[in-house]
Parts: sequence; structure tokens; C-alpha cells
Amino acid sequence: MKKSQMILGIETSCDETAVAIVKDGMEIAANVVASQIESHKRFGGVVPEIASRHHVEEMTLVLEEALKRAETTMEEIDAIAVTEGPGLVGALLIGVNAAKALAFSHQKPLVPVHHIAGHIYANRLMTEMKFPLLALVVSGGHTELVFMKEHGHFEVIGETRDDAAGEAYDKVARVLNMPYPGGPHIDRLAQEGKANIPLPRAWLEQGSYDFSFSGLKSAVINTVHNAEQRGEAIAPEDLAASFQESVIEVLVEKTIRAASEYGVKQVLLAGGVAANRGLRKALEDTFSRNDKVELVIPPLSLCTDNAAMIAAAGSVMFEKGIRAGLDLNANPGLAIEKYN
Repeated sequence: MKKSQMILGIETSCDETAVAIVKDGMEIAANVVASQIESHKRFGGVVPEIASRHHVEEMTLVLEEALKRAETTMEEIDAIAVTEGPGLVGALLIGVNAAKALAFSHQKPLVPVHHIAGHIYANRLMTEMKFPLLALVVSGGHTELVFMKEHGHFEVIGETRDDAAGEAYDKVARVLNMPYPGGPHIDRLAQEGKANIPLPRAWLEQGSYDFSFSGLKSAVINTVHNAEQRGEAIAPEDLAASFQESVIEVLVEKTIRAASEYGVKQVLLAGGVAANRGLRKALEDTFSRNDKVELVIPPLSLCTDNAAMIAAAGSVMFEKGIRAGLDLNANPGLAIEKYN
């Protein structure tokens, strides 16, 4: 009987210290995440120096907890997968150096992983991937359409030209005096309101799969300021619903168009904003009418940053023979096509 492949994943690209152990690329044996949201909330966003300090404090504890939950030891681990980038350089360095220390001391292969590849492979923890496929990645720092013809091959066919969708959510939430992170608050408020405030949709030039949310964010800010100057009240739930409808319409429409043009078998939703109820429902409603394309949406626990997704992607990279030396460094601007 073939021995299970055990990959230990480490993720520290932003403000979650995470360690996970995944069997055969698809089965979670342990997935431990230490969140820092409470520490950053009062600043209205992630403070890089504080994030790095928390990673140092939490790393050993999270690692020990993951091994305990998986009921395994480092001797049974086949490889160490770690987020190389993109992300906050100081935060990434903590995870990279922890992974290098483990790889060196236990003589294990070191596998570098792209953070967004991790988000995409979170879906493989739910079901096997069917190629060719299209991934809609929506997070605080990224909004991309990624085409995959096979495991470990990534082609970015559309990306944000300015603000990512999650970034726009947080900035609009700040205008509405909501706490950080603002995305979940906007999503909740949008369920209570009506999309009756006209806001722009940035379709860009014909045929483009790129995104732009900066103009939409500015339109929301101007709408609020103009109403204040006129002494008028805007229902925050209606503004949230109108903003969310504008974002979702563009995301879904471009995803449908790309799925058709590229003839994909699956559409995967990935990234922190994949937890957005409005976006999940819009995609489900749209693709329920399409019997040629399977829609895969990860559970909420696998949408936000976690290490199970890094281990899942790392499993594929490990099988492809991708390795890093002990000179591996954090790469905050890493391109996802690097390992194609």
C-alpha cells in the first residue's frame, strides 16, 4: 500500500500565522490559524511591524498545535511548503525562515509556494480540479482571472489595474465609519438595503478581462460628501447594496465571458472576498443555468488566509519537482507564472 504524502504548509503573508498538514494534496489533517485582527483593528488596517512581531510570537505555538492535531511528527512529513510571496516582506520572512529552519534541521525538501496559487488550490481540498479551468481570485490585495490548463500552470488573463476589490470594500467601509476589516460589514449591510443609488461599472476597453475599482470607490466617496453638503441623508444599507452590486456585476460578467471564451470545465472562486455572500450567490445563480461548467466555491474557513491551501498547492509543486534551497528569500512582488 502506497504511503500517504504528508505536506506541512506555512503561511505568514499578512496578518495570519498559519500552519497546516495536508495528506495527498486533498485531505486536511490539521489547519491551525492564529488571527491578528484584534491587534490591527484600532489602526484601521494591518501594521506590518506589528504583524511580523505577532508571527514571531505565534509560529512555534501554531506549529506544535498543528502536529498535535494531525497526530504526527516531523519525521513523517515529506516536505515543507511555505508562502514565498507576494505579501508583506517582513511577515513573509518569518514564515520563510521558519520553513528553512525546519527543512534544515529535519532534512526535508523545501517547496516555495505563491500565495495566490494557494488560494486557488484551497478548492482542491473540496473536490478534484478539472482542466482546463478558470479561477476568479478576489482578495484584499488581488483581483485576478487565472486560466489553468493543467496542475501548477497559471496564466493571468485579467487583473486589477488599481484597487483590488477587497481594498475597495475596506475603503468604502471606512467612509461609512465601519471597523476593519470592512468587507464583511459591507456585505452584511448590503443584504438589508436596495441597490437604488446609481454607481459606475468599469468595463474598460472591449474584450478586456482586467478590473478597475478605483473610480467606483471615488464615486461612493463623492456621493457621501455631496449628500453631506446638501444636508441630505443617505441610507448606508442602500449605499452598501449599490456598491456591492456594482462590484459583483463586473466580477461575474467578466468571469462568465472568460469561461466561455476559454472553454473551461470548472470555475473556481478563491481569496478572502470569496466569503462574500452576495458574490457567492450571484455566481451560484449564474452557473446553475450552465450545465457545461462546474462552479466550485470553498467553505468560509478556506477563503481567508490559511496554511492548508499552501500545503495543497505545495503538494502539486512537490510532485512537479519544484524545490528551493536554504537561500530562499521572501519575494513580496512574486509573479504567479514563475513556476510554470
